[in-house]
Amino acid sequence: MRIKDFAVERYFAKYEFTAKYLLSSSDCDGYGMDYVLGLASDSEKQLWENLKLGYTETVGSEFLRVAIKQHYETIQLDEILVASPGEANFILMNVLLNAGDHVVCMAPMYQSLYQVAKDIGCNISYWQPKIEQGRWYYNPSDLKSLIQDNTKLIIVNFPHNPTGFSPSVDEFKYIIELAQQRGIAIFSDEMYRFLNHGCSALPSASDLYENAISLWGTAKTFGLAGLRLGWLTSKNKQLLRRVESFKDYLSICSSAPSEVLGTIALNHMESFVEPNLAKIKDNISNFQQFHQRNFELFDFPKPVSGSTAFVKLNIKESSMEFAERLVMDTGIMILPSELFEYGTSHIRIGFGRKNMPEVLNLLESYLK
Repeated sequence: MRIKDFAVERYFAKYEFTAKYLLSSSDCDGYGMDYVLGLASDSEKQLWENLKLGYTETVGSEFLRVAIKQHYETIQLDEILVASPGEANFILMNVLLNAGDHVVCMAPMYQSLYQVAKDIGCNISYWQPKIEQGRWYYNPSDLKSLIQDNTKLIIVNFPHNPTGFSPSVDEFKYIIELAQQRGIAIFSDEMYRFLNHGCSALPSASDLYENAISLWGTAKTFGLAGLRLGWLTSKNKQLLRRVESFKDYLSICSSAPSEVLGTIALNHMESFVEPNLAKIKDNISNFQQFHQRNFELFDFPKPVSGSTAFVKLNIKESSMEFAERLVMDTGIMILPSELFEYGTSHIRIGFGRKNMPEVLNLLESYLK
């Protein structure tokens, strides 16, 4: 299978470890080992101290799946499959879809959520947002109009990267019903789960619909991207077994240390989510004040969830030209909307980094 380059990740590869400041990161600052292990219970410390660097179960070690299960309403241990998030997405698309299938996906979107389907040969319709009352909004009625007789999969991502949109609980249930009435599978990317700061947290799609597959992990919610740990949950056990078999050709199993550290995080979730949310809220406030002082330069649709916003530049050059000039002149890296295949006038802003006030001060001086 030939697949198109992942534009956002290629851009990060170019600048992430050389640029001095990152203003577009979707993850929060990573927690240190001492912080994670300092939260561990006696039994969790034993897991860590007795750790052997051998293979783990393909589906994920039982102690990890027990820790995952507590954050769902109906999901059982055999309805959980552990994998790196990108790997899980790649495998799912390959076992679920065939050339000619119709897929509905949000736009703009993290590229892997549609690119794999596209390169398999699927036909894709994009659910586009509008600005309503100063915020990004995806109207479920627009989604309904995109569904065709041969629609095989609907792909959603809430909280949404990059816009920060989340539907109401009732709207989310309506989206589920649209798929359920037609027997369409839903792939629900829930990587930013519980990072809600202006709306209610949503239930997992996998708890609401037997043909929904949900993806979650430690990178965004927990600020533990370095664990490379994620999981799929679904009532569709047959589909999960197909994903498991495909995984034998890729990672086979997860990292043993990551499974223990991930278990500690899941068992002490509030100690990760609460500081991350506090940081995100503070930075949104900082960015609002920055916007008020520079309102003529860009529009700021305030996000209600997640750790990112998608803002429109009111300047003469393209967002890519501005991004390249900015990183060269100041060391500040931003993601232009060209990388999301969404025009030439938006950029993504990330609110999960402690140094955001410092970066905004530098940016403001540069803009003047």
